[in-house]
Amino acid sequence: MHKNKDYVSPDSLQPYEKFAELGAERLSDAELLAIIIRSGTRDSNALKVATELLNLYGREDGILNLMYYTDSDFRSIRGIGPVKATQLAAISELSKRIWKTRSRRRVTLSTPSSIADLYMEELRYCNQERVYLLLLDSQNRLLQSVPVSQGTVNASAISAREIFFEAIKYRAAAFVIVHNHPSGSTRPSEADINFAIMLRMLGQMMNIPLMDCLIIGDNEYLSFSEAGLFRKGDSL
Repeated sequence: MHKNKDYVSPDSLQPYEKFAELGAERLSDAELLAIIIRSGTRDSNALKVATELLNLYGREDGILNLMYYTDSDFRSIRGIGPVKATQLAAISELSKRIWKTRSRRRVTLSTPSSIADLYMEELRYCNQERVYLLLLDSQNRLLQSVPVSQGTVNASAISAREIFFEAIKYRAAAFVIVHNHPSGSTRPSEADINFAIMLRMLGQMMNIPLMDCLIIGDNEYLSFSEAGLFRKGDSL
């Protein structure tokens, strides 16, 4: 059997060449990342730098973890300086926004699990507490997701005024509050419960009810409505 002299094995191609020859879908995660990184160091080429980044902290699902890395995470890899770290962080943020936009298009949030599914991957690795306000129409379809607060490692400050301002602004029929616990635990604090009960009561008065409050932990969630944590407020 004669081999074609012009044949080049895909394994011998550099990421740029492989992209041009075979298309993006034939490249590995590391190879695609190497195209963005472009150059490495004297001891490690761009592909090796990309592989090291994907395996940072020994986590699984390396490509998914890129969405949660900070600037300091990117820069902890030798060969990634301030400019490359900024570029990677920008790509990470664009990826999150694309995912959010696609997943929330015309989505109906009829159950706590459907709400948790939207935010689990985004919030489970966050090292700061983030609070999102989900504004719904009369058919429980998502009108807008509003980030209302990003706090410290264990605290976040939000106001009822801001929440209802946004609800009226978007003419919401109801709303949901979603926030994460950086510790990974979904156990609500006393402050969580009291704030949710207050919002529940105010929402009933303004005819813009709080449908649920969700806490996102490490691959788990707690729904206040499912756990019966609104009963105290409903009885007042």
